[in-house]
Amino acid sequence: MQRLLTLFFTLMLAGTAHAADTLRIGFQKGGGLLTLLKQQGAVEKALPGTTVRWIEFPTGPQLLEALNAGSIDFGATGAPPPIFAQAAGIDVVYVGAEPPPVQGEAIVVKPGSPIRTVAQLKGKKVAFAKGSGSHLLLVAALNRAGLSLRDVQPVFLGPAEARAAFDGGSVDAWVVWDPYLAAAQKAYHARVVADYTGLPQANGFYLASRALTQRSPRTIGVLLEQIAAAGQWANTHQQEMVALMAPQVGVPADVIATWLGRAHAGVTPVTPAIAANQQRVADLFYREKLIPRPVTVAGQVWSWQRK
Repeated sequence: MQRLLTLFFTLMLAGTAHAADTLRIGFQKGGGLLTLLKQQGAVEKALPGTTVRWIEFPTGPQLLEALNAGSIDFGATGAPPPIFAQAAGIDVVYVGAEPPPVQGEAIVVKPGSPIRTVAQLKGKKVAFAKGSGSHLLLVAALNRAGLSLRDVQPVFLGPAEARAAFDGGSVDAWVVWDPYLAAAQKAYHARVVADYTGLPQANGFYLASRALTQRSPRTIGVLLEQIAAAGQWANTHQQEMVALMAPQVGVPADVIATWLGRAHAGVTPVTPAIAANQQRVADLFYREKLIPRPVTVAGQVWSWQRK
């Protein structure tokens, strides 16, 4: 109930009168390049005369609920949230793609846990955010081990609640992304059971409302160019990036350094190959009965030509 109330008030605040010269960007805590752009004020500088509002969400699915409600115009999530959104009838538009994580998202257990393989998760309680990139990682890893989500006990929790459950021992494993993953590795010496190594890769995505693509495609282009520039800077200025991100995200600098050390920042157009890969994710979710109907990704892609 508390989470529903939090989301309600977030949407209520975000959904106040929206003028044509206002851009509302949804981001997640630890949201990579969007967090960096917010810190630097780069979007405001690139779009003079536009009022930019930054609205934080705990997870991608909640961000896309706000996008559907018309409360934000633009945001970023992992691969699964837009698929769940499409299956729910939300007209989400893919406008850019991030490099897929490999070690930046993982299934972890406490160091003393007897669980050492994905197959040993059978019957165990596994915490993860429903509809998140972690949801996909767990499903894909179980699939490779000859299991399905029905073979474990899913515990749907956001990162903060999941960390408390993991700390208290009420779940056997936790599936989570950076910087929460790096923080768990530091705090608990959490041991990785599986990450995306050897699994089909899943891009992150930048997403926009249909209304923004129709009203101001130039704004989307400017946003993506700013994200691309921020990615180039982040990849070559890691120490400065750590110094900027640590106070913004609220975790120690060494945790940020671990996160950034295994990530490659950037954005690319959503190519046919990337769309096809996202379609494979959608098809997997449909086969596993995680979404009620099949969805088509290609028709939801917005064309961006980089300068």
